[in-house]
Amino acid sequence: MRPRVEWMNQTDNRILELLDESDLILSPAVTAINLDYSRNWVSRRMSQLENANLIEKVNGSYYQITDRGRAYLSGQIDANELKKRS
Repeated sequence: MRPRVEWMNQTDNRILELLDESDLILSPAVTAINLDYSRNWVSRRMSQLENANLIEKVNGSYYQITDRGRAYLSGQIDANELKKRS
């Protein structure tokens, strides 16, 4: 079971799941199209996920999930380890 993290929302989980299941490197625009959210919203959320080291930037403005992101999805990370960073 995934930890409940105060600053995260449903979009964050969907982004992580998409990156994990597809095993692709995606831009915020492509992610937004696939999840039916605005590009600006997804871009902001991806920034937060990057700050928490759940995803990482690759080749400019493209992102991939990290091992830490996969550990979060599988419930192997405690919520206290995912406090929001500025």
